[in-house]
Amino acid sequence: MRRKLTPKQQKFADEYIKSGNAAEAARKAGYRVRTARSVGQENLTKPDIKDYIDARLKELASERVASQQEVLEFLTRVMRRQELEQVVVTLRKARTIPMTNSNGDTYDKLVYEDVDDVVDTKTKNSDSMKAADILTRVLGISKGLNPELESAKTRKIKAEAEVAEGKAAAANNDTDSQMKAMDKLLGLIEGGAQDDKTK
Repeated sequence: MRRKLTPKQQKFADEYIKSGNAAEAARKAGYRVRTARSVGQENLTKPDIKDYIDARLKELASERVASQQEVLEFLTRVMRRQELEQVVVTLRKARTIPMTNSNGDTYDKLVYEDVDDVVDTKTKNSDSMKAADILTRVLGISKGLNPELESAKTRKIKAEAEVAEGKAAAANNDTDSQMKAMDKLLGLIEGGAQDDKTK
């Protein structure tokens, strides 16, 4: 059965998590300076304190690290251009300043000054496209969109496997002509596959 930590033990554990130094954590928790080092090391061996530290570290890690769901939701918001980003824009602001000419007459002179302003804008199209690309790869959405290409890839893989088996059989028979024929066949297959890609 797990016991509850005393306030001093909990303070020690929390300080240890911050600094990673047992002696310093013991001093900050209120243990005597003379015995802080030994008490700190002893506290780290106590199962209740150790369990508390481990649980708290796990909790802190889960708070700082995004979950898969959070990442996918963020990418989806970026793709849909629902995320806003702040951009600094420079605006030219007109204002008038009173001037006096040599006759003593006053008039207003129009001057422009640059003023920086922060504006919220939607996500850029390029960022939206990147997010869509990442999502399609992660979720496997892009697979099967072009059945002819998938079929050609499958045929090529099967042909390459047959050629490799033929080469292995030919190597066992030490027949150079069979190896040359297989290389020629492989070259034709690769050339045909490249022609399929250009169509």
